Amino acid sequence: MPFNISVDTGGTFTDVVVSDETGALTIGKALTTRDRIFNGMRGAIEAAADELGLPFAELVGNTTRLIYGTTRATNAIVTKTCAKTAFVTTLGFPDILVLKEGGKFNPHDFRDEYPEPYIPRRYTFEVEERITSEGDVSVPFNARQAREVLETLKVRGFEAIAVCFLWSIANPAHEIAFADLIEEVLPGVPYTLSHRLIPVVREYRRASATAIDASLKPLMQEHLKGLEADLRASGYDGEILISTTAGGCNQIANMVEKPIYSVGSGPAMAPIAALSLSQLEALGENVIVADTGGTTFDVGLVRDGRLTFTRDTWLGGMYTGDLLGISAVDMRSIGAGGGSIAWIDEGGLMRVGPQSAGAEPGPACYGKGGTLPTVSDAAAVLGYFDPDYFLGGRMTLDVAAARTAITTVAERIGMTVEETAFRILSLAGDLMVRAIGDITINEGFNPRESTIVAGGGAAGINIMTIAKELGCRNVILPKIASALSAAGMQYADIVAEEAASHVTQSNRFDTEIVNETLAELEARLAAFRRTLAGGDTAAYTVEYVAEARYQSQIWELDTPLAKSRFEGPADVAALVEAFHQAHERVFAVRDEGSPVEVVSWKARLTCHQASPPVSSPKVEVFKLNGAATPTRDCYFGDATPLTTPIYKAADLKPGARIAGPAIIEEPTTTLVVYPAMSVTVSGAGNYLLDIA
Repeated sequence: MPFNISVDTGGTFTDVVVSDETGALTIGKALTTRDRIFNGMRGAIEAAADELGLPFAELVGNTTRLIYGTTRATNAIVTKTCAKTAFVTTLGFPDILVLKEGGKFNPHDFRDEYPEPYIPRRYTFEVEERITSEGDVSVPFNARQAREVLETLKVRGFEAIAVCFLWSIANPAHEIAFADLIEEVLPGVPYTLSHRLIPVVREYRRASATAIDASLKPLMQEHLKGLEADLRASGYDGEILISTTAGGCNQIANMVEKPIYSVGSGPAMAPIAALSLSQLEALGENVIVADTGGTTFDVGLVRDGRLTFTRDTWLGGMYTGDLLGISAVDMRSIGAGGGSIAWIDEGGLMRVGPQSAGAEPGPACYGKGGTLPTVSDAAAVLGYFDPDYFLGGRMTLDVAAARTAITTVAERIGMTVEETAFRILSLAGDLMVRAIGDITINEGFNPRESTIVAGGGAAGINIMTIAKELGCRNVILPKIASALSAAGMQYADIVAEEAASHVTQSNRFDTEIVNETLAELEARLAAFRRTLAGGDTAAYTVEYVAEARYQSQIWELDTPLAKSRFEGPADVAALVEAFHQAHERVFAVRDEGSPVEVVSWKARLTCHQASPPVSSPKVEVFKLNGAATPTRDCYFGDATPLTTPIYKAADLKPGARIAGPAIIEEPTTTLVVYPAMSVTVSGAGNYLLDIA
């Protein structure tokens, strides 16, 4: 029987999902091994193989496709462990990365140090050249001086080069000339040209993306090729794809060329799984994705069955961090995962996160030497976890160590250990509610009119209280919740995106050049499709998007195009109306008297790979009273515990309805059903939560 395997390597756990030819999914989970990623991956695959009753070698040998997602690039950026990279730019503009976009919260607060640029200022080099915004050569390219710069880079041992000349998007001749010199003077040294990676207006965004991409090339090339070698040595000889932050997957060779698309690629898969699950349960195509991992809480949005994208992904604080710049799935993260640490600030107030215990040493309850109190420790103290059944019994929790850790906070705020633990969960939940509000209410989206799909190993601890606070009536905790991103890879298509910059306005629309631009994007995607196995015969779609704004506005909104070419005034009018609708949805206003200005054009290719199940089987609902089930004392905010029925997922049949308080234990996640709430097992085995 052929299998597909998807792997999501997170900061704490490595998640594996195995699908067979019937579409059935099996989860494997293991702690991430940061020194060598394949060891943790192998452990998770072995766990899935055990569930299937197969040896590791047989499962791997019968697998035809493996999709891999990793946080390696993200971690390298955050920890500043990327390659030694030179930033080369136009003479007179060395401070593009230093000044960033100039924004700052609390502009009159001078207590914080000025943020460091992604590439240190001393690693910035200037080349005499200049292109105008019209694409004309203002200052000729000085090849002699450019060669001297490269000789300096050679002597100083730079490992990668980021090249970003002013207005290279209007005329790339000088960047191409510099690339030719790199090939001559520094053969084999990886480099990134800004006009090829991200041909958009706004110098800092283009420069930041170029710098990040170049700095990742040596690291990700070594990582991905090493992983491929480990997989081949283990007996796997099938196709290997890498998940991307663009909301799909791609081949290793393409990811090595543009490794920036691996940043945040794991969380970008969660909305794909969430949409498939909401459609499966017939709960609509407006979905909030809430993915609670060991380190972070990631939240995203699906509108009308479409993923949402942004160019405003900051790694670190907004304005003070580093901007990804590329068009990426809009997933926002806060430090409120299962491993997030509870602490007391200088004013005596309790906080949760953003610091995390990670996988090593992990929460105190893991028994690996951790001593700081975390969200997972709080859940263990409250009785929500069976210490002998964590990860399906493959890991035993140390509840005494968790109590000792929580006590360090409880003594400082004058509460019992149980009261403190519940406060920790409540505070983490408040942070998660706020994060969901930022991506929904603040973007003109009503969370009450959507479905929440909860994912991550820690999702079931407090998703019901989060949904109650938001007023969401439709909530799904999937059976594969603990590996939501890895499950999304099972439904992911191969995706590629091309962009080009050409500024035009609706009142003087440049139809000929716009159509030429769209044709060029289409040709690039067609060339990419031909490189894929079976690319000429595989089903595919191409979507076109205009990044538009009202004249004199600062930022753009993605506006889908109804057609691939503009044939007359009616098509321009359709673009204008589509933008009005997008602007009204986000900002609750439309300005029909203002011209619409398009800054950039995008084309997105989707080569369809897999189809999720169409609908969940209908089942008759029946109520379980919990009379014959085991119980455990659990705390739900009161000083005294409640005797709480404990259900194993394997014992629950589709249609079963369980009233709270109750605990449902899956091998890789735990669902806490709070008093006065209930849950129903759907025909597909997912949990439909009722907060009323």
